Amino acid sequence: MRHTLPLAPQFYVTAPQPCPYLEGRMERKLFTSLQGDNAEKLNDSLSHQGFRRSQNVLYRPSCTECAACLSARIDVSKFKMTKSQRRIMKRNAHLTRRATSPWATEEQYALFRRYLENRHADGGMADMDVYEFAAMIEETPIRTRVIEYTDREADELVGSCLTDVLSDGLSMVYSFYTPDRPKDSLGTHVILDHIQIAQDAGLPYVYLGYWVPGSDKMGYKARFSGLELYTGGQWQPMTHPDDYEAPAHPLSNDPISEQVANIALPDLSPKRAAERG
Repeated sequence: MRHTLPLAPQFYVTAPQPCPYLEGRMERKLFTSLQGDNAEKLNDSLSHQGFRRSQNVLYRPSCTECAACLSARIDVSKFKMTKSQRRIMKRNAHLTRRATSPWATEEQYALFRRYLENRHADGGMADMDVYEFAAMIEETPIRTRVIEYTDREADELVGSCLTDVLSDGLSMVYSFYTPDRPKDSLGTHVILDHIQIAQDAGLPYVYLGYWVPGSDKMGYKARFSGLELYTGGQWQPMTHPDDYEAPAHPLSNDPISEQVANIALPDLSPKRAAERG
C-alpha cells in the first residue's frame, strides 16, 4: 500500500508546561509538520502569520489564558542604527562572517554549551547533547544557513546563528555566542549583521522570533527601530514597549478550532505534468 502525505497540513496542540518567559504561567503551542515538496512554501506562509520553525516543525504560541508572545520582525527599510549600535559594530569590526551549509561541528557545540551554561542553565535546552544539537542544526527541509562569526585575530569562533532564508527575509532561528565578552554585545552584533545581510540581498525583513512584554529575556528586541509585531492577525509597527501588556485571562485566545480555521494556507496542490513543462 502506498502512503502519501496529507495535502492539507494537520495541526496539533502541545500539552501545557511552565512558561520560560513569564513566571507562574503555562505555555501551550499550536504546531504542524514541515515536510514534503511544499515545505518552503508552507514555511513562508506560516512565518508571515507568526509561526516559527524548529527542525521539521512549525509552531505558534496558543496558550489558554495568555496572549503575551508576539512574533517580531524588523523592516530593514525603516531601521536606523543608534549611536550605541554603531559603537557595537565598530567594536566588533575584527570579526569575520562566514555563511555555511547547516552542518553541525564540534566547535559550534562547544560554543553552544558555554553559552547555555552561562545564559540559560535552567532553560529547556540545558540538557541538549551533541546529537540533539546536530539535529537542531541539520534537520531542516528548507533553505537554511549557519552564519558563523570568527575573531580573525584570535582565530576563534565567537558566535553563530542558524538562519532560514525566506522569500521576504531572514529568519533567525537560534543564535549563540561566547559569554566571555559581555562588553562586545555579540547578540546585538549578530542581529545588526543580519540586517546588513538582508539589505545587501534586497530582502525586506529580519524575523527575530517572539517578543514578550514583561520578560527581561526578550527586552533587547525592542531596542531595534523598524520593529513590527504580529498582533490582531496582521503585522503592525511597534509603538512604545510600555503600550503592551501581558494580562492573563481565560478568553485571551480563540478556541483551537477557530485559530486553525483562520490560518491562511498557500496553494499546496501538486502541479500537473503539463504545467511543469
